[in-house]
Amino acid sequence: MKVLFIGGTGNISTPASRLALERGMDLYHLNRGNTKVALSGVKTILGDINNPKELSALANHHWDVVVNWIAFTPEDIERDISLFKGKTKQYIFISSASCYQTPLSYPVITESTPLYNNLWDYSRDKIRCEDRLMQAYRQEGFPITIVRPSLTYDTVIPIAIGGFKEYTTADRIIKGKEIIVHGDGTSLWTVTHSDDFAKGFVGLLGLTKAIGHAFHITSDEILSWNMIYRILADRLGKEAKIVHIASDFICKIEPSFTGTLLADKAESVIFDNSKIKTFVPEFKATIPFAIGIQRTLKWLDEDPQRKFVNPDKNEKIENILNAYRSI
Repeated sequence: MKVLFIGGTGNISTPASRLALERGMDLYHLNRGNTKVALSGVKTILGDINNPKELSALANHHWDVVVNWIAFTPEDIERDISLFKGKTKQYIFISSASCYQTPLSYPVITESTPLYNNLWDYSRDKIRCEDRLMQAYRQEGFPITIVRPSLTYDTVIPIAIGGFKEYTTADRIIKGKEIIVHGDGTSLWTVTHSDDFAKGFVGLLGLTKAIGHAFHITSDEILSWNMIYRILADRLGKEAKIVHIASDFICKIEPSFTGTLLADKAESVIFDNSKIKTFVPEFKATIPFAIGIQRTLKWLDEDPQRKFVNPDKNEKIENILNAYRSI
């Protein structure tokens, strides 16, 4: 099977690339070569998907599957439809579970949960991308599959404030500083290791019956935010000094958190993975957060430069804490 990943060396896409190679797929990456990830067996096409002058190498290729890991706007989708219509048997768009109805009218999410999020431009744009792709499928037969990851991690720390591509909150925990957990910490969430995500995702590659369908792919492990932060602290060998602050208050003091909190993580979410398990029966998430985050922290320890402590984020955290203490 001949597969093109646009991107392919990121937090989620690298494990998917590894698994695709293990399963004997003829995998190509189209990227700018900026991320130094060595994957033996990948055929790399150097180029910027946003620069038509660098895409001549694609002209003579036909694909079984094209996956765009880095499409975010309807303009990206229009470009891809133009590039790959008639040249691929399946086009997979990486959307986001943050597209689901916010606030939720029912806490268990299936793929039929409405897409509605007016609080975050990122989610709104992803919804518009999905709408355009469904139109292209219905009206033009463009062979789409939509995948909606939730908070998925391998080389990042999956927390709400001071994490992901930062080591900021981890550093605060190590130094015995206070950290912020939104709300009372009892709302429920799911974090998914990228190796687990890859099992479901790679099973969709070339799957004809997945054309026209959307899927989320997450772990079935449900944790409270208190548990997520305390597991992180435990794996760092420290105790978390948690300060619980309402999401509304956090976003009032620092509006930049509105997208990641009020538009995504402020309320309980439970994912029903029945659909991906029906289409890809071998899919099963087997990496609990306590094990997965230990792997992530080990990877970060291997190169201190990976531990980016963001001074701007630290300042915002202190601003919120100071404002909260002054109430």
